[in-house]
Amino acid sequence: MERFPTSLLERIEASIYLAAGYILSLAAAALLGFAVWEAIGLFSSQNLAGAIVRLLDRVLLALMIAEIIYTVARFSREGHLEAEPFLVVGVIAAVRRMLVITAESTVEMSLDSAHFLAVLAELGLLSLAIVCFAFAIFLIRRR
Repeated sequence: MERFPTSLLERIEASIYLAAGYILSLAAAALLGFAVWEAIGLFSSQNLAGAIVRLLDRVLLALMIAEIIYTVARFSREGHLEAEPFLVVGVIAAVRRMLVITAESTVEMSLDSAHFLAVLAELGLLSLAIVCFAFAIFLIRRR
């Protein structure tokens, strides 16, 4: 008699994870489709650099969603969370932000301006975060 509520709750939990996985999959597919559509529009307006930056940004965001889908599916199968997929999402997010920052700051700016110093500080922190994430992934895999 005690097994019924637990079994029902487990089925409800699995259904929620399944629904979340499908919604994330649709979101990733829509994001990629929109990214291509947006890039075609930017290519046709002769904005090649902008198109490439936008496309790269959107594709990396779709990769982050794919990693989250993988995590949800794995949790649904195994019943416990693991840290490595979240660390991979962190690496992708940091690299994504670094690429966008460097692509957007191709305009000339003064080396002593506050904006340049803020960009430099953010790039330094993102680099440090990537190193920390990579080291954490290394430690997890070694274990």
